[in-house]
This record gives sequence, structure tokens and C-alpha cells, in this order.
Amino acid sequence: MRKLIYVCHRLIRPAGHHVVPMLSMVVLSLLPIMLCTSCGNGMGRLMRAEGEAQGTYYSILYYDGMQRDIRHSVDSLLDDFDLTASLWVDSSLIRRVNDNGDSVVNNLFAELVEISSAMHQFTEGAFDCTVGDIVRAWGFGFSKRDSITGEAIDSMLRFVGPQPTIVSDGQGRLIVRKPFPQTTFDFNAIAQGYATDMLCRFLDGMGISSYVVDIGGEVRARGLKPDGSPWRVGIERPSQNKYSDRMLQTAIRLDDCAVVTSGNYRKYYEQDGVRYSHTIDPATGHPVSHSLLSVSVVDSSAWRADALATAFMVMGLERSLDFIGRHPDDSGCQAVFFIYSDGDSYATYATPLFQNIVQE
Repeated sequence: MRKLIYVCHRLIRPAGHHVVPMLSMVVLSLLPIMLCTSCGNGMGRLMRAEGEAQGTYYSILYYDGMQRDIRHSVDSLLDDFDLTASLWVDSSLIRRVNDNGDSVVNNLFAELVEISSAMHQFTEGAFDCTVGDIVRAWGFGFSKRDSITGEAIDSMLRFVGPQPTIVSDGQGRLIVRKPFPQTTFDFNAIAQGYATDMLCRFLDGMGISSYVVDIGGEVRARGLKPDGSPWRVGIERPSQNKYSDRMLQTAIRLDDCAVVTSGNYRKYYEQDGVRYSHTIDPATGHPVSHSLLSVSVVDSSAWRADALATAFMVMGLERSLDFIGRHPDDSGCQAVFFIYSDGDSYATYATPLFQNIVQE
């Protein structure tokens, strides 16, 4: 899922101004600070680690008095993660499980199953990790698009919904039990958020207390910068199509939390004049078609923000607001920002908790 967030240190440009691509904007906004920051500020020098992961980029900014280079460790962690959860790695565990070639899983796979199943129940089915075949059939997976028919979708829907379980075989091994042999998993709507949290735990373990981690727009921050200011993140304004220049809609501060934005206006394809979104409704097996263009969720963990953002994109605006209203004590459902189509233009709605963190 394409995530639509910019990490910013100083420079936030409002909608209507040209914004350079994500990584370039981060570099331009940080360069003056990186040249003048010294280790005498009590937090250490501003460091950067960046590279490619999970079909996108990762970027980590952190203050470290020891000036440690973490890139090799980060790359190793992300490579190991892909060997478990990436559909784009032929030999990954998820590919073997989907092909019924293996049922013994590791702790990571088991946890992804368990939290995915929990979010499926919590979101009343809007989030579902068992839609792998349908996502692939619509052309948003690792293989080419199939010829879609109503009969084919109905056939695949028979194996969507019932959730897998994790059991022990009594010998210390974890076994995944699929509801049907034909059930296929897709963790893409939660994997990048989980990987973001994983890197945050790695940084915490190194004693690094001020950082921001960004994997393809899944962003989580901790601590304050040396001047006492929080990390800031810019949320992208919906564009007319996937080729449009990126502009910012708003900016928020992140205080020891994560933000994830999901949107339908960059990842799609058009056929016979019809635009097909990459967000698949597990109830119908078809791409969603409603007025909601993007939704941003702030939560204490990136994986949960990721799952909720996906679920809200499935629900649409009205169902999402109803869901939020029925969960008044759940903070992850309360700090949410919606951008939706309003005739020929678009409108926004921010929950009160989200309004509290907006940085103009």
C-alpha cells in the first residue's frame, strides 16, 4: 500500500506550493542542521540511515552521541523481515504457507497472524489478511492481473473472512492453521507498520531516545530534538492522478507516536475509462468506490495505525465516523484526519484529538 507522508525537520510547505519528492525534501530541510550540529548539545549529532526496503524506501533520523552507523543492522533486520512476510520474495515463509508447502511458522509470522486476526474482529471485518488471492487477481500483488469475472471473485470470496489460528505442536514449534487450504495471506496492510515499530524497538535497545523512523510513509517518532521541539510530519494533499506533483495538505507533531496515511489516488489502474483502487473490500472482493480519498491515523504503534487506516479506507467516510463514535475510549480511533471528495472539489474532517496536534 502506497503511504503518503512526508517527514520534515524544518521546512513545511503548505498546499499550493511545489514540494520536492519525499527523500529530497528531507535532505534539503536537514542539510543546514547537519552541517552545524555538534555533539555538545547533550544528545549527540544528528545521524541518518536510509536505503531500500519492502519495495519502497526507509529513512531514519536519530541523535546519537556515539555517532553509530546503524545501516548494516537495519538492512539485516529488514531483510530478515522480508524472508518471513514479503510476497515479493519467492522463498519467503508467507509464500510457502500460501502454497501449502509449510505450516510451521516463526514468532514473527505468528504475531502477524494474531494481530491481523484481532484487527479483523475489531474492525468488524474491514481489515482482513485473508484477501491475498483477490488482491493478486486485481493486479495489486506480485503477479500480473487476472481476467476478472464476477464468478471468479465469488469463488475466491468463499475463502475470505474466517481467520487463521496459531497453535503449538507440543514440541516447541508454532503451527498456522488455515481456515481453508485455498486461503492465502497478505500482510501488506500491516507489514510496513510492524517493521517500523520493529526498527523503533531496535533504536530503543541501543539507548537512542530521539528519532524518527519512516518506511515508505509509515512514520513513528520518539523524543524531542535538542532545541526541545517535536518531530513534525507533513501529510500529502490528494492529487488528481498518480503523476501529479506532491503537495502538503497539513502538518502535525509526533510525540512518541506513529502516523500512517492510506490513500487511493496514487495506487490504481484505469481500464475502459474506469479507475480501480488498490483498496479491496473484503466483503465484496471488489475495489472500493466511495468519496474517501485518504485517511491518516495517529496511534501509539505504527502497525495499528496501518491497520486502522486500511480499515477506514474500506469503510468510507460515513461508516468510519460511525465506527469512531462507537469507540470513544480508543485513542487510535480518535486521532484521525479524513480527506474526501465533495463534488468537484474536496473537503477535510479532523477529529478533535487530531486537531490538537496540527502544526500550521
